[in-house]
Amino acid sequence: MSKTIEMIKKYVPFNEQEEKDKQFFIDCEKKEQILTRENEMAHLTSSYIVLNKSHDKVLCTYHNIYKSWTWGGGHADGDDDMLYVARKELEEETSLKNYKLLSESPISIESIPVLGHVKRGKYVPAHIHLNVTYLFEAAEEDEIKIKPDENSGVAWMTFDELIEKSTELHMKPIYKKIMKKIQTLKL
Repeated sequence: MSKTIEMIKKYVPFNEQEEKDKQFFIDCEKKEQILTRENEMAHLTSSYIVLNKSHDKVLCTYHNIYKSWTWGGGHADGDDDMLYVARKELEEETSLKNYKLLSESPISIESIPVLGHVKRGKYVPAHIHLNVTYLFEAAEEDEIKIKPDENSGVAWMTFDELIEKSTELHMKPIYKKIMKKIQTLKL
C-alpha cells in the first residue's frame, strides 16, 4: 500500500465530493498502479495553494496547455510523497523559495478530468488526475517568475478573481470549495 493511499484513507472529507473522490482514489489504487503516467486512465498529481500573508490572495499561474489561470502542481511521476511533489512544483513553476507550509495534511482532494491534448509534440489521451492539494503561505513581495515551458504568467489574485479568470468550468467548484474550507480553518 502506498504512503499516499494511507494518507488518503486517514483524510477526513470536507463534503460529498471529497467523500466520493476519496473512495475513487482507493478503488483506483486497488486496480492499477497510480503513481506514474504509465497509467493513462488515472494517476496521482499534487497541487499547491499559496496564500499571501493576509490570506486574501492566492498565487496563480497561467497554464499554457489549459489556456487558463489556475493553481499550480504536477504529476507524482513515481514519487509517493505528495507534499514533496507539491513543494517541488511550487518552486519550479513560480521560482518562489521563501514559503511556509500551513498544514501537513492536504487542504483538499479531488479527481479532475483532463481532456486529451498535445504536450511536447505527443498526444496525451483524456484521463483523470487523482489530485491532492496542500496549503502554503508566502509574501507577495517575494520574487516570482514564470516557467516558460509550463506557464506564461504568475500573479497574485483574490479567489474571486481566480474563479472569474479561470476558463476551466470544472475547476471553479473546486476553487470555491477550497476557499470555503480555508475560511473555516484557524490559520
